[in-house]
Amino acid sequence: MISNDSKPPISLVKLAHNLINGKVKSGDIVIDATVGNGHDTRFLLDLVKPKGNVFGFDIQQSAIESARSALQGHSFTECLALIQASHANMSELIPLAYHGKISAVMFNLGYLPGGDKRIITKSDSTLAALASASQLLSADGIITILAYPGHEGGEMETDQVKNWCLGLDPGQYQVRQFENHPDNPSAPKLFVVSKMG
Repeated sequence: MISNDSKPPISLVKLAHNLINGKVKSGDIVIDATVGNGHDTRFLLDLVKPKGNVFGFDIQQSAIESARSALQGHSFTECLALIQASHANMSELIPLAYHGKISAVMFNLGYLPGGDKRIITKSDSTLAALASASQLLSADGIITILAYPGHEGGEMETDQVKNWCLGLDPGQYQVRQFENHPDNPSAPKLFVVSKMG
């Protein structure tokens, strides 16, 4: 079951950040599953520095380069690994020693803002990545998934993410859904999966 939490309108990105901020501390290991322009990557890096690790995934070289450029002046880039690969492969690409120790995984689905809108996250790889993320999470870990049903292919992906959330064991995971415009089916939706300790 997904609890639907309606709150006064707040940016869903900001809400995801607030929820992760309450869970992640310096020294933690986290994943940005969709690097994009690097905004969530920077947010995570600021939380885990100086001794934590951020693994950032994106299939687009332009996204990796954009994020690298945006983070160039950051003091703790040694805590960051940007990986040009599908997030579906995160289990194989993250060192085994970190499996079961990831505090947070962020997904911001859809297309790269300012990039080619025809290149979008796809349901198959997103669902594979979510399955991996749920296994990599530590006890009390959190996954945030910002989904956009308003673009082509986005509605199907959002529905499949919701179904994946509904299929999680309620004894192991708590799932919440946030939306600012519940009456608008094409408005963004934030799914928050918390692993119970």
